[in-house]
Amino acid sequence: DTETTGLEVSQGHRIIEIGCVEMENRQLTGRHFHRYINPERDIDAGAIEVHGITATFLADKPVFSAVAKDFIEFVDGAELIIHNAPFDVGFLDSELSRLDASAIPLAQRCEITDTLIMARSRHPGQRNSLDALCGRYGVDNSSRDLHGALLDAEILADVYLTMTGGQT
Repeated sequence: DTETTGLEVSQGHRIIEIGCVEMENRQLTGRHFHRYINPERDIDAGAIEVHGITATFLADKPVFSAVAKDFIEFVDGAELIIHNAPFDVGFLDSELSRLDASAIPLAQRCEITDTLIMARSRHPGQRNSLDALCGRYGVDNSSRDLHGALLDAEILADVYLTMTGGQT
């Protein structure tokens, strides 16, 4: 999952947080990737209302170029399970192409599974936000007052496992 300075890559919005949890054979391994990132730009007020992350908090955090290599090493060749994947992948690809115009897009590095598309297919006409899926599948999200990339990745892992048949 990512958190961003706003909703539109085309308006120069940037990633401010990346959170990933690792699963192997449908089991959480305990490994994760989590970084806050200084976006070197202002954060929209509406975005702060969603995630609570401020420019002041991010002022001493590394810029994307300082975390990109570690991120790529963590996800390279993996299947990425993302809720509303075009949003996160669009931001990640934008950040990577800022560093290198010939950067390989994530969809060529990784298999990408979009749980929003899965949920819409399984539950047409219903709300399919992460919170709605938590309620539908009985996943505890009581610790989620605000969006946070790592917390949302952990919650999505539980939702995904339940939505696709539970742990084996």
